[in-house]
Amino acid sequence: MIGGLAIAAFVVAWALARLLVSRFASLALDRPNARSLHEHPVPRTGGIAVLLGAALSIAFGAAALWPALLIALGLAALSFLDDLRYVPTAVRLLSHFVACGLFAWYVLSPMHPLELAVLVVAGVWITNLYNFMDGSDGLAGGMAAIGFGTYAVAAWMTGHAPLAALCAALAAASGGFLAQNFPPARIFLGDVGSIPLGFLVFALGILGWRDDVWPLWFPVLVFGPFIGDATITLLKRALKREPVWQAHRDHYYQRLVRMGFGHRGTALLGYVVMLVCATGALAGRQQAPATQAALFLGIALLLGGIAGWIDVRWQRALRGSGSGG
Repeated sequence: MIGGLAIAAFVVAWALARLLVSRFASLALDRPNARSLHEHPVPRTGGIAVLLGAALSIAFGAAALWPALLIALGLAALSFLDDLRYVPTAVRLLSHFVACGLFAWYVLSPMHPLELAVLVVAGVWITNLYNFMDGSDGLAGGMAAIGFGTYAVAAWMTGHAPLAALCAALAAASGGFLAQNFPPARIFLGDVGSIPLGFLVFALGILGWRDDVWPLWFPVLVFGPFIGDATITLLKRALKREPVWQAHRDHYYQRLVRMGFGHRGTALLGYVVMLVCATGALAGRQQAPATQAALFLGIALLLGGIAGWIDVRWQRALRGSGSGG
């Protein structure tokens, strides 16, 4: 059943992405600016294809998870409005808090208010960082395919059929979208895709934790490349007293593109790192606590080492170009 669902979700997302490119390209365009890594206008409606492809899971056993999908679709609607015409940042951020708060309360209540608040803040951060990391061809689509695919494998191994179905559909639909988004991208996720996908990383992550499918660190490690890049980058900008929420090109993946790796090289390197994190998370999720802690620390150090390597190469590139910024 999971195999048939994955094929159907892939085909639907692939076909819709092609349709959005060929017939509705002008519906919402991402036009290049000083902070962009692309040179020509690109449709930013790919998230529609991913979400509609993933929605097939409702007919394949995931109906019990309708709250997560319903909230994700609500976020998608508001985000699509933002793609079409500007929605104030405060309104968007409030919607993210409401979405994460409602779902966490629904899934985890009763829970200590402070613990619940910490999880909600983490959820809002993951929802937004997925949007921050959607700036290079193939990167966010690949992260979704690998990350939700890892969720699906863990859920299937544990016998959690509804979670496995929804995650498999998300992974397969992301793969169908990726066929049109791999460098050179013909379509982007847009906020309509990145925001609900970020929310679903959080929502399905805590759902799997509640149902003993995986420990709480598992989603963090699976999506570690995105979480690490966005968190370190924003912390560095905050320490330099630079505007944290302002668009910029300081993420590690952006620096790789600008240093000559290009969109394709950056995406492929990202996939390798994502697969390492996903494999480590799957291997360690049922090990003894000490082994889990050692594995998590080891991969965190690996990600830190990669970040340090990029920092060194970036500084060399700046000195070589004579730039001070």
